[in-house]
Amino acid sequence: MKKTTILGTAAAVALLSAGTAAYAQQGIGATGALDADQQNEDLIDAIEDDAERDLDRFGNTGLPQGLSGSFALRANLQDGNTDAYDLGIGTDLNYLFGPNGIELQLNYSYGEEDGTTTDESLVYALQYTRDINPRLYGFARLQGSFDEFSSFQSDTFLSFGAGYRVIATEQTQWDVQAGVGYRYAEFNFDTALDPLTDDSFDEPAIGIGSNYSQRLSPTMILTNDTDIIYSDTDTVVFNDLAVSMSMTDSLSLRTSLLTEYHTDPQPGFEDTDNTLGVSVVYSY
Repeated sequence: MKKTTILGTAAAVALLSAGTAAYAQQGIGATGALDADQQNEDLIDAIEDDAERDLDRFGNTGLPQGLSGSFALRANLQDGNTDAYDLGIGTDLNYLFGPNGIELQLNYSYGEEDGTTTDESLVYALQYTRDINPRLYGFARLQGSFDEFSSFQSDTFLSFGAGYRVIATEQTQWDVQAGVGYRYAEFNFDTALDPLTDDSFDEPAIGIGSNYSQRLSPTMILTNDTDIIYSDTDTVVFNDLAVSMSMTDSLSLRTSLLTEYHTDPQPGFEDTDNTLGVSVVYSY
């Protein structure tokens, strides 16, 4: 069977190769060795500065004024006896104005095998944040998910609350936030089979979030972000565990495991969905 795999890593390697060639050209001459040393030191400093910004982030702290963010892409293609591919796209956009910040997070995945869709899901979060002091902020948050192959076809939660920085050191950061709000969800099954069964619910809910970061090296950071939404009908947990390694000032390689868990899925559905991804992240 012929199998071809396409990863965003190829693009990163190409860019890194181009950057290496540029350094080599600049380094030729009477001061070539010194130029190369200085270029390498500047690159290492830039990578460390980028990692520092990632670790220091809390509320709006660590973000520049105006627009900033990152974009991640991963893909896998297989052809031959089986024609299949899957695609993953992630983005994290931020807009900061004074003590106020708006953040949009999206994670979309799609898979197809022999012309049949095997995976299609979207996880999103839109949050407004206002810093109160260096350790405390208030927020309004809209988050949810769509999944054609999960027990919950859609799940939306709107909440208001506050966040607090628990640990803030050069190596470790841990932030927590909590809010109250309202949840609306639709189940992914045909209610015609049972007319007495509701195909959706809406009810008050409580949300708890945790963002943990640990510096493993000057260029590598481990993160674990968790969101728990509790309501009477079901409790859902989203967990994003990732290791990011900076390759240049704007490019990094990210390996992640995104997990969605429901305490009360519908009959015939699993309670847990996992998505493993290796992607190249471009930050700006």
